[in-house]
Amino acid sequence: MMYYWRKWMIVVAVTWIQALTGTNLDFSSYSSHLKEVLGISQVQLNYLSVASDLGKALGWCSGLSLLYLPLWGVMFVSAFIGFFGYALQWLLIRGTISLPYVLVFFLCLLGGCSICWFNTVCLVLCIRNFQANRALALSLTISFNGLTAALYTLIANAINPRDDTLYLFLNALVPLLTSIAALVPILRQAPPQPEPASVVRRDSLIFGCLYVLAFVTGLYLLFPNFLSSNILRARILLVGAVFLLVIPLCLPGIAYARDLARRNINFFSPSVGYSGLISVEPEEFELEKELIERDGTGTNVSGMTEISHGVGDKEGCSGKVTEKDMLMELGEEHPAHLLVRRGDFWLYYATYFCGGTVGLVYSNNLGQISQSLGYSSQTASLVTLYSSCSFFGRLLSAAPDFLRDKVYFPRTGWLAIAIVPAPIAFFLLAMSGNEAVLRIGTALIGVSSGFVFSAAVSITSELFGANSAGINHNILITNIPIGSLLYGLLAAVVYDSNGGSSTKVSLLQEATLCIGRKCYWQTFMWWGCFSMLGLASSFWLFLRTRPAYDRIERDRNRTQFSF
Repeated sequence: MMYYWRKWMIVVAVTWIQALTGTNLDFSSYSSHLKEVLGISQVQLNYLSVASDLGKALGWCSGLSLLYLPLWGVMFVSAFIGFFGYALQWLLIRGTISLPYVLVFFLCLLGGCSICWFNTVCLVLCIRNFQANRALALSLTISFNGLTAALYTLIANAINPRDDTLYLFLNALVPLLTSIAALVPILRQAPPQPEPASVVRRDSLIFGCLYVLAFVTGLYLLFPNFLSSNILRARILLVGAVFLLVIPLCLPGIAYARDLARRNINFFSPSVGYSGLISVEPEEFELEKELIERDGTGTNVSGMTEISHGVGDKEGCSGKVTEKDMLMELGEEHPAHLLVRRGDFWLYYATYFCGGTVGLVYSNNLGQISQSLGYSSQTASLVTLYSSCSFFGRLLSAAPDFLRDKVYFPRTGWLAIAIVPAPIAFFLLAMSGNEAVLRIGTALIGVSSGFVFSAAVSITSELFGANSAGINHNILITNIPIGSLLYGLLAAVVYDSNGGSSTKVSLLQEATLCIGRKCYWQTFMWWGCFSMLGLASSFWLFLRTRPAYDRIERDRNRTQFSF
């Protein structure tokens, strides 16, 4: 069937978009150069990273724009916003133009906003085309967003490994070219159609193959990338990376050929009517009918939803919600005014704020951290390491969906486990400043924060309702700019206070440079304590939500047993 071929083309297109538009993850690769060109302090540089994260708080605009623009139009608006924001910064850092600090702040804001618009496009595409397997589709595609910095590092090394300004050039141009490449699959996507249970199971197997391929891609970009400082070697590695990203293109053709062969073989089968269509078993038809009725309200505008567990109509959904109430049912719809009265939500907010956002702030400071410890030449490889490990963390967030039939464990419990590496990493970094510890700490923080970012999309939908998840998730991620400001300001103040006894350099203007472990030692201790608070919040959230997850699991097992 043609629609089956087209929906897998959407997976490929979304994978490309996510893999090549996570432009905020490479900020550390050019932040030191930007700081020198502007002649600003570490506190002022922190405000620029906050501006990029502040763009995420405007993600609701992309959902609203879908009321007036087609999906491909929203994608190109995002591409041009990013092109404008990053291209002017590239001209600035090249010395072609001169811009005031306030305008650079606004350009960083535009760059961060474009990422949210791209994410909305990708999430809506996954939900429209994979209603039954949307959790797997979302986890897979969101994971590739963590590879952007690694891919950009490889591309930059293939062009000129000594030019840090290339990152801004790539940030401006590559997302625009990717949007052009993804245009045809988006225009050719088929309308949503009901699928029998056999097709849903087949899709799950194909997703399993895609996850294996994604894991191989992540390993390829992680380990050989450390050898890519040589231009020729980097170009060879880049060809291999492009090949791995193109391989999924074969999947739609294989899926379509398989369907075509099955139709030809079964054309005269007794189980097929005169129309030539494969019959569906009665119980599969009833199950599909139930899924359609359950999800018949349409796709959420913002796209940040996943299939609910179907308990939104059970008792307790219309009951009164108070701050002291424990969540006893998954899938209950929580409008914003009820959400903010939930104690579970604020535990969830604290978990994300102290467990995930602090890792993002660490990545924004990687350039200055490596420079202060005397490893400035290793900044690009450290950014690659964080990016790749963030990718693996995002990929691991799909474990609850794959292991549900074998090992049952609430998703909030997985979230608590994922935060454990973060405080360990920060305390290790505070204890030692050698290169090995720096790499180990960066890897642990990348895995931890990547898992939190990816799992949050599903957890928001499960705890507080699928239909309200778009608005609720945008409320949740307001912690990103707040955390970026507070955590980054803490790091910047410590850095600048120790810079007075360190070397001061002057390139175009005066800029403070801090050298030594003292620049970030106190910051790592504080970040470690905040991560411990996030771990405690996540464990408390797990204990409070476990009864709701246990009830869903019992209902699911009872339903399977009845069949």
